[in-house]
Amino acid sequence: MQQSPVPPEPPIYRRIADGLREAILSGALRDGDRLPGENALMAEHGIARATARQALSVLINEGLAVPKRGSGVYVRLFRPIRRHGSRRLAQRQWGQGQAIWDSDTSGRPYAVDEVEIGREAAEEEVARVLGSTEVWVRRRRYSVDGRPVQLSVSCFPAALVEGTPITLRDTGPGGVYARLGDLGHAPAHFTEEVRARMPHPHETVQLDLPAGTPVIAIGRVAYTADGTAVEVNEMVLDAASYVLQYDFDA
Repeated sequence: MQQSPVPPEPPIYRRIADGLREAILSGALRDGDRLPGENALMAEHGIARATARQALSVLINEGLAVPKRGSGVYVRLFRPIRRHGSRRLAQRQWGQGQAIWDSDTSGRPYAVDEVEIGREAAEEEVARVLGSTEVWVRRRRYSVDGRPVQLSVSCFPAALVEGTPITLRDTGPGGVYARLGDLGHAPAHFTEEVRARMPHPHETVQLDLPAGTPVIAIGRVAYTADGTAVEVNEMVLDAASYVLQYDFDA
């Protein structure tokens, strides 16, 4: 009987990466821990510097590690945020004074650590959707467990929200959707478009993304019961930090 050929042993850089990955996923190495550097791997395994660098690059490309210039390579193990598309936008959430992010984070600490608000001329597509050439814009960066995970830019018709808490940093309980409800323009329907892409340079910086990490771009429009668009929101999510969940009836 002819024996099946023995598969070739993986290259040394791959075996080293496999061992480090196992240590990360087992919890022996935790988020923020420094991985063995190139010199340490060279001494331990008797390999060339290029091979050590290749082993670490495997983990960096998988999103399990991030290099910090002049310091080393560190574990980047982040428990993904489960973003439930319909549950987070339900009126019972914001209508009762709860933040949308309370649904996303399930008790994990989060913060809006960058906010920029101002009145601006609307971009062509935003003006078409909102029927307004002037908009109030809210730009935010959100962090969970101290790590930036999302950028968000919301636009509202200027005449609708002028002089309301929507133009302030703190919009109050329930956020902007509750305030739109106070104005008699509560969102009743949302549409979202989702796509994946590589980040723009400023997004890489703002989200502190390791090289090769894609982002999820989500465009959302909020409509009132009579079909009037009251918000256009463009979001950019760190793809390695999210699970997107959508429920459907057959």
